[in-house]
Amino acid sequence: MSDKAQLAIIGTGNIGRAMAVGLASAGRFPREEMILTRRRLDRLEDLAAEGFQAQTDNRDAVRRAEVVVLAVEPRQLDPVLEEIRPSLDPDRHLLISVVSGAALSDLLRLTGASLSVVRAMPNTGIAVGRSMTCVAMNSDDEELRRRVVSIFDAVGRTLIIDEELMTPATALCACGIAFFLRAVRAAAQGGIEIGFHPEEALLMAAQTAAGAANLILEKARHPEHEIDSVTTPRGCTIAGLNEMEHQGFSSAMIKGITTSSLKASSLYSASGD
Repeated sequence: MSDKAQLAIIGTGNIGRAMAVGLASAGRFPREEMILTRRRLDRLEDLAAEGFQAQTDNRDAVRRAEVVVLAVEPRQLDPVLEEIRPSLDPDRHLLISVVSGAALSDLLRLTGASLSVVRAMPNTGIAVGRSMTCVAMNSDDEELRRRVVSIFDAVGRTLIIDEELMTPATALCACGIAFFLRAVRAAAQGGIEIGFHPEEALLMAAQTAAGAANLILEKARHPEHEIDSVTTPRGCTIAGLNEMEHQGFSSAMIKGITTSSLKASSLYSASGD
């Protein structure tokens, strides 16, 4: 095993795992130069078998890597940063946090160093190269900006935003994956009710959702423009849309996003608060 690595993911749970798989699949970082840490090493056995370095020693992982991704739960952030603080080198390390609710000021206070620190909020679409990642950073350095964007652009799309919008980004993008998946599931259930087998209905619903999203991303037009293109007077599409609105479809989605944003704002509480 080499003493050096390009990237370490501290706390390889769901999002950390998705990042590792996505970045490796995109060729952004070689598997053998990514260190993944977790307290229960048995949960990384499959990734270790694929060539990733898996271990429990966070300080060693930081010491050997150049880019350090914090992917722990919010309640674990303070003790983990206290643990790895002696291994962080301001002249060498880029620290990226995907921990919900933890501000850049919290990260700098806890590390006690003039580090290059970035907050990023990807979603689990990163595992298949389709993440929407929002980024905020404590520097105007253009080279750092390009470096961070190049990492996340390899696994989806990246948007640099003001830090005050990072919590709303968590609700819209990270939680949003679950919201859209629930919509796909509901569409598949509707498909079963009108006669399709479950596997057929799920395929049809998922591919239709992917097509709808790509119409927006590739044509850069408002959703209502594309909706208008498939609705006709007294047709079946407008009948279905109107019934969904009568049942509160849009308002439920909006309320879900705003509720998640409120919850996300309280996930991390700095030590001593």
